[in-house]
Amino acid sequence: MVILGTLLLRWLLVCLFFPFSALDKVIGFEGAVAQAQGLLKARTLAVAMLMAGLAVEVVCSLGIITGIADRAAALVLGLYCVATAVLFKPFWTLPDFWQAGPSKSRDLFWDFLKNLSLAGGIFLVTFGTGPLAVSSFLANPLGSSHPYSQHPGNAP
Repeated sequence: MVILGTLLLRWLLVCLFFPFSALDKVIGFEGAVAQAQGLLKARTLAVAMLMAGLAVEVVCSLGIITGIADRAAALVLGLYCVATAVLFKPFWTLPDFWQAGPSKSRDLFWDFLKNLSLAGGIFLVTFGTGPLAVSSFLANPLGSSHPYSQHPGNAP
């Protein structure tokens, strides 16, 4: 039962990416390319960025779910969340943040914070919570946190 719970919690952590965001990029490919072209005007670069994002979402999510190199996968996915927040949620560029009533800037601000919060949760897979968490990751960055081990103390 504990293993099933761990599997469910890990999937909940990444379900935004796999399958939903990844599937949305595939089904709505042209729309996703158009969004990417908001940053990179050249279609070829936009498609390359989109495919890189799709790969990160699928491969890193599967790494976190399976526990295979989950710490490195979580680091990449967490950095991806931070990058997408900065690149696609630029609330600071819109003038209506302090405006009364509806505000596109505040809507982006909340999305920006959600991306950062998700990154923080994902970074817990990478680093854990113990006093030696970062040094443990640096000692073996491609290692697993062994999330499905039956032994106590299996956290990184």
